[in-house]
Amino acid sequence: MSESCPLPVFSFLTTAYRTEQYLAQTIESVRRQTRTDWELIVVDNGCSDEIASIVGSFASDSRIRLVRQENRGYEGGVTAAADLARGQYVCVLDSDDLLMPDFCARTGAVLAADRAVDAVGCDALLFDDHGGAPKGYLRSIGFRARPHPAQPLALTEMLAGYIPYYTGAVRREAWIAVGGYEHATQEVEADVVMWLRLVDSGFDVRMLPDRLARCRVRKDSVSRDPAGVEAFDGRIQRSFQTVAHSTSRAEDLDALRSNLRRLRYHQAMRRARRSLLEGNLAVARGEAKAAFAQRHTLRAALVTCSLSLFPDTLRRLHPVKHRVTVALGHTIGRRSKSVSRP
Repeated sequence: MSESCPLPVFSFLTTAYRTEQYLAQTIESVRRQTRTDWELIVVDNGCSDEIASIVGSFASDSRIRLVRQENRGYEGGVTAAADLARGQYVCVLDSDDLLMPDFCARTGAVLAADRAVDAVGCDALLFDDHGGAPKGYLRSIGFRARPHPAQPLALTEMLAGYIPYYTGAVRREAWIAVGGYEHATQEVEADVVMWLRLVDSGFDVRMLPDRLARCRVRKDSVSRDPAGVEAFDGRIQRSFQTVAHSTSRAEDLDALRSNLRRLRYHQAMRRARRSLLEGNLAVARGEAKAAFAQRHTLRAALVTCSLSLFPDTLRRLHPVKHRVTVALGHTIGRRSKSVSRP
């Protein structure tokens, strides 16, 4: 590398599969960073001529590189980009999501100020292109308290479900130490496992309260597909369980159990709603009872009683009162989008 082309500080890892409609916007959001010391590695994860053409339209910017390969899945695409990364900090960025202009400046300032900090996460804004109200990522997973960036994240709070948004800045050494996305399978959520492994391995992870990224909620995302939501439910629960064997601390295990009960509660409530709308009252009642068994909430109790006493009224009212649940927000907050996970 010549003196005129110094090594980048940030390496953005972007795998692209059937996101031709959005990729140029993603690239532009990186180019709008207030810091210029970055590189963007786009993996054409399926040999799409259109994706290659889109990346090629930015050929005048030497910081942007294209890698073409047969489809190796989401994790395989991220790993291919990571293998070529030269930056000090590794940042995963999906090919349909966006960065705020100060992402590099804000995360980089924390990492530069303290060499003991190994990774920095952030909040994000969930949005769609169809007029839906935007929503904060942390709120979507049930957390309203502002993060304290001066304090490292503890395994206990992460096992309770407090996971940073998938796009963060991770020191290359820490990324390599935990394997990045390399050992993840489609049975888990790679970003959740990576964050958990970092903290479980003793790395110092901080969390900024700033919404430094924008996550696109697409009409074809799994959040709008019952089968996709079911699959995500299983992956997210298995993700939290991946580090359960490495801790014997009572508070860690209590946090994990509480989080799993919360996830299973929302899973059962969604199943009850879906079964009700499909006219399967027996299954709806069973799922409502299963939800109440996980968490004794007033909502679950009312749904259980209503399904027994006023099922027809509840079926008519439910579409009007439909709202996205916490766990569904968790789904769209991550990068679990049906078309990007082949």
